[in-house]
Amino acid sequence: MAAHNELGKWGEELAAAYLRDLGYVIVERDWSCGRSDLDIVALDDETVVIVEVKTRRNQRFGLPEEAVDYQKIRLLQQAAHLFVKSHNIDGDLRFDIIAITGSPDEVEPVIKHLKNAF
Repeated sequence: MAAHNELGKWGEELAAAYLRDLGYVIVERDWSCGRSDLDIVALDDETVVIVEVKTRRNQRFGLPEEAVDYQKIRLLQQAAHLFVKSHNIDGDLRFDIIAITGSPDEVEPVIKHLKNAF
């Protein structure tokens, strides 16, 4: 597996643990349907939360959350629509971003949780 893929998997594990610690219930991880995919689907009380996780070793090329651009937002919305339809969900939906800066060999990575990001 390429180093950036390993970093991304590590970031998703960290994000899932972070959400669990906050009391979220993880419903799905790495859900995909065709070319559409969602990193984490969780429940925050009764709200279904679609969580996009972005991990960077450092901020040399910008903040992790800056990678969630207009095109990525549209893809996430399309994937969420497919997920909601396939699981017959009828309720509140929210899109969050968890931005992680750091790497597995660092003691304290920085986690930024942007609720209702778009």
